[in-house]
Amino acid sequence: MAEIVQQRIEDRIPELEQLERVGLFTKKEVKSIIKRVTALEYKLHRLIVNKEDFIAYIQYEINVLELIKKRRAHIHYQFKREEIEYPIIHRINSIFKRATNKWKDDVQLWLSHVAFCKKWATKSQISKVFSAMLAIHPDKPALWIMAAKSELEDRNSSESARHLFLRALRFHPNDKKVYQEYFRMELLHCEKLRKQKIQLEQAQMDLVSVKQSKHKTVGSKRVHMLLVVFKTHLLPLSSNLISPLVSSLQTNYTDDSSTWDFMAKRELEAPGAGEELQTAKGRASDINRREERCCQVYEEGVKSLNTEPMWTCYVAFLLERMKRKTNVQELKEKRQERLLGVLQRAHDCSLLKENYYKNWLQILLSSGDAEGAASVAMTATQRYSQSVTMWSLSLQTLMELGSRDIGRCFQDALKHVNPKESLPLWQLQFEWSKASQSAEETERGLLSAVPAVAMEMKECYLDWSYSTGVKTINVITMLFFQENPKMNYLRDYYERVLQEFGTSNEDLWLQYIREELGPLGQPENCGKIHWRAMKFLEGESVERFISKHALLQTGHL
Repeated sequence: MAEIVQQRIEDRIPELEQLERVGLFTKKEVKSIIKRVTALEYKLHRLIVNKEDFIAYIQYEINVLELIKKRRAHIHYQFKREEIEYPIIHRINSIFKRATNKWKDDVQLWLSHVAFCKKWATKSQISKVFSAMLAIHPDKPALWIMAAKSELEDRNSSESARHLFLRALRFHPNDKKVYQEYFRMELLHCEKLRKQKIQLEQAQMDLVSVKQSKHKTVGSKRVHMLLVVFKTHLLPLSSNLISPLVSSLQTNYTDDSSTWDFMAKRELEAPGAGEELQTAKGRASDINRREERCCQVYEEGVKSLNTEPMWTCYVAFLLERMKRKTNVQELKEKRQERLLGVLQRAHDCSLLKENYYKNWLQILLSSGDAEGAASVAMTATQRYSQSVTMWSLSLQTLMELGSRDIGRCFQDALKHVNPKESLPLWQLQFEWSKASQSAEETERGLLSAVPAVAMEMKECYLDWSYSTGVKTINVITMLFFQENPKMNYLRDYYERVLQEFGTSNEDLWLQYIREELGPLGQPENCGKIHWRAMKFLEGESVERFISKHALLQTGHL
């Protein structure tokens, strides 16, 4: 303990020398500081420490900082801050960290550290303290709000503030205060963007088109986000507040897909006919009309903005509606009809995202449209010809349909994709070849030019050979003659094969001994293998093993 304390005191000597050299402290004062901090350090290194000792140490260091600040102002000396204040600030942060690690549940201690950081430490340090505190106390909404406000006000980072609010909502999805503060933050940022725009216009600054586009997109997403937050969670917005925001979207941000997405979904909230809502069929009819109105807005959107994000919004909306449960068959069929039509049109425009092809194929297969599913499977690989995921999905579909072209499709897939990423395709082909009982196709994956793929396929082939007894020794020989063979792998394969065939196949044991006698093996293992062979082999296999082993030892085998 004494050595640690002494080391910490010695670490302070450079800053204390600077204090004395520049005239901020006298020699007597420096000695007093050393005496005081030595006593405080010893208290922190006792077997049983008290929180009050940490607080006292921190307070003493802060008092030293305050005194240095006053002395600087008095003698008008503003240099050497890196050598004087920064080490003290770093030390105080370290003591706070030790204290909060020991007394994690003391929120006030955490907040004291935050307060110190705001006054003395760097802005990045505040974020670190809040991050550590929220990891321990995620159940306190007030701390999330405080952290987000700090990011916005102290660091001027609205992105970090939003990230914290979104994380807070995952922990507290029903906390109204969090939503209100989130909404307030977004409004403040929108107001900031508005003022910036006015200032730019007043200064008659000509922005390049890239900057204009970026500025409008950011503004659109801000307005869209705060509207969605309140609409999704049923928090009240007055018409006086929401109308200008909606008007701003319609006027200024029609080149953003999120604008059209928001405007389309608003049609779901339109009032319905009261009489129809009394029956299930009437309610389904009302929902269908609302969804039709949404589709009309989306149709305007894709005409005005024929882009992948716009089609993605349209498809995502229809998928979400189709997943909703209903007992009315007519509504189910209408939703599926709409979705299939939009998927086909987005594909025809070459603007359908890759992941939506899976949904498309699932719908076609579930509805019994095998011909349509096969057609989509083939055209999808033309659109994303280098995507392993797309080829895998299409090949799985063709396998399920029992297509005759599956072999050719496998070869086409392997020609188009990166060989280093081709393992999933080889594995699919292996499964298909086993099912079709094609031995030649089953062995094809063993010849891959990529070592990692070849090794994985050889292991699959070996597993398959256990259950079929097909060319077991040939597989191991093939493994051995690969480039840069690894004896550990070979031993593992031999052990696994011998578990299946070790009682009747003496050649396996002899082959295993021969490998250990080779340049990569360990000859001292041969005795153990021979003993195990004599123990495991049964019947005539024992005599054949003894004869062949004798020939091996004399060099005649």
